[in-house]
Amino acid sequence: MGNYLIVTADDFGLHESVNEAVEQASRAGILNAASLMVTAHATKDAIRRARMLPNLGVGLHVVLADGWSTLDAQLIPEIADPTGRMHSDMFRKGVRFFFKSGARRQLEAEIRAQFAAFARTGLTLDHVNVHKHFHIHPTILNILLEVGRDYGMPAMRVPHEPFWFAARSAGVLPGLAQASLSPWIALMKHRLRRARIFHNDRIFGMAGSGAMDEAGLLAILARLPPGVSEIYLHPATESGSAITASMSQYRHAEELDALSSLRVRAALNAVAVRGGYAEVMRAVGRSLA
Repeated sequence: MGNYLIVTADDFGLHESVNEAVEQASRAGILNAASLMVTAHATKDAIRRARMLPNLGVGLHVVLADGWSTLDAQLIPEIADPTGRMHSDMFRKGVRFFFKSGARRQLEAEIRAQFAAFARTGLTLDHVNVHKHFHIHPTILNILLEVGRDYGMPAMRVPHEPFWFAARSAGVLPGLAQASLSPWIALMKHRLRRARIFHNDRIFGMAGSGAMDEAGLLAILARLPPGVSEIYLHPATESGSAITASMSQYRHAEELDALSSLRVRAALNAVAVRGGYAEVMRAVGRSLA
């Protein structure tokens, strides 16, 4: 099997400077895909730009924490506060999703509303992932598979980062924390295969989220293994809290510089196939035929 690579920008629609960076990086030929937040402040601007970028695969970035709900907050009090804000207390939410049937019904309703909002954009659905990788939670994964089937979901991100890169980005302990997710990752891959949903083999960018600079991309490309890899970033023309308060330490502009790097572009020439999920899925299918 050859090496296949998807380079994705998350949080498309979060801020106009994110959207501008996605457009620049797509036109530069390094960025292949973007994951759209359907309820963010600059979503309309992101959709407008996406329609002008034929080489950009656009997927749905489901938001269940640290973002705004699609449904009226009164309908989903287990998920959102009265203003519609979904806070980042993922552990407490995760426990509720396990044990409270009412919370699960609200969760399904919100996920379905986000899929419907994406469908209304008229964009082709390239992939699905979840903000902060909350779909590691088996209840959320169950609902995504059920709802995604109704909307023709073709592919989903698996947040499986190799230990060597996680440790390089954030140290040995975060690397071990990533490794501890292995049983959940194995279950996720098994369930996606059973549902015939295409997925990546591994991802780069979790432990180093917000700090994926040129050196990091070059390190990945120097050791890119066979199979389907995804690199995801958070590029923007501004950085940190200018985008949102929860990203005060993110170096968005450096990530955009990495996606504009001539050295990175040269290293990418060694990759067998690059594209969005749909393009890579077709290429993998041809290689197996």
